[in-house]
Amino acid sequence: MWWWVSVFGWVFVTLLLGGGLALAIIASRRGRHWFVAPVAAIVLVIIGIAIVRGIHTAHPMFTMAITVLLIGIGVVGGSPAVITVLELAGSDKDELGEHGGILVTGKTAKEPAREILRGGATIGHLERLLIIGAALIGQFAAVAVVVAVKGLGRFNELETAAARERFIIGTLASIVWAGACVAPLIIG
Repeated sequence: MWWWVSVFGWVFVTLLLGGGLALAIIASRRGRHWFVAPVAAIVLVIIGIAIVRGIHTAHPMFTMAITVLLIGIGVVGGSPAVITVLELAGSDKDELGEHGGILVTGKTAKEPAREILRGGATIGHLERLLIIGAALIGQFAAVAVVVAVKGLGRFNELETAAARERFIIGTLASIVWAGACVAPLIIG
């Protein structure tokens, strides 16, 4: 009798997540990383809905759409979220190179500055995709493997305090973002 209320609710949730993904893309592509704040609020609302109602109570079509949208928000929205957290932590003072890494000066004045931690955005996208995928199939231990591989791959570049700080804060922010985006699917 009241099935239309449920359908309307799931349509609203799907549209809300669609808007969140659009904002995440804008935040990622246009350099307006603060646009990720409303996306974080949307994810928190969806976590609340998952706790109270459960995502899997929806029609399978809505469940699939919600899953795809949350994965998209988790992967794409993580980059502006990490940048925002780095700014809040004061780690944005480092001079950035042309490939997105940070510039560090050589040990002597004659050595030119070199760029380290290059490709962080691409690595972050893959990291969040792997974390979300692992959580969806119930392999939570795989998160440790992803972090270990990332740490080993970056080990030689973590020679300065600024690089270590940026790496740790960025990695933790990325993991938390991915976890928050997959949480409604695990809870509900």
